[in-house]
Amino acid sequence: MCEEIPDAPIQLEGHILLADPSLREGLFRKSVILLAEHNREEGACGFILNRPTDQTVGDLLTSDEFAPLKNIRVHLGGPVGQEHLTFAALWAKDHHLHFATRISARNAIIRTQQPGTLVRAFAGYSGWTRGQLEHELQKKSWITTLPEEQILQSEHEQKLWAEMLCHISPYHKILAEAPDDIFVN
Repeated sequence: MCEEIPDAPIQLEGHILLADPSLREGLFRKSVILLAEHNREEGACGFILNRPTDQTVGDLLTSDEFAPLKNIRVHLGGPVGQEHLTFAALWAKDHHLHFATRISARNAIIRTQQPGTLVRAFAGYSGWTRGQLEHELQKKSWITTLPEEQILQSEHEQKLWAEMLCHISPYHKILAEAPDDIFVN
């Protein structure tokens, strides 16, 4: 007789969430999310990496003190708090991706001067309440993976989703290359 194993707590902070192809509509369709915070008791928070907008930081922060950030493209981080601009820095150390999110504009300026550091600006974030992300994972709405160093050299455009899926397995490569409507094939 098999014993049922209780759900073990999962810790996904620092992981990448790739939208399952079944998420066919809305903001999360083919999204790549850096999960910045995850706590089973409090929920989760992340930033969509592949939703660039037409705006740059210079369009939003016009003061000369923010001039070093003016050409950074603003990405739509998620549906929550889109009226707020947030900065994040990503860098590699010992072949692992490290990140700092919700950093100040002044800290972002300092980070832009550090070789190998990628600074991103986000309008809004993606948030999950307690248990919500775990429920979505059980429904297979998300594919989780650890970020790799190459994400620092990738364009953070819509094609990032397919690029990252292709690196997981041959099965995921098929998913990435499938047409949106398989009946048109």
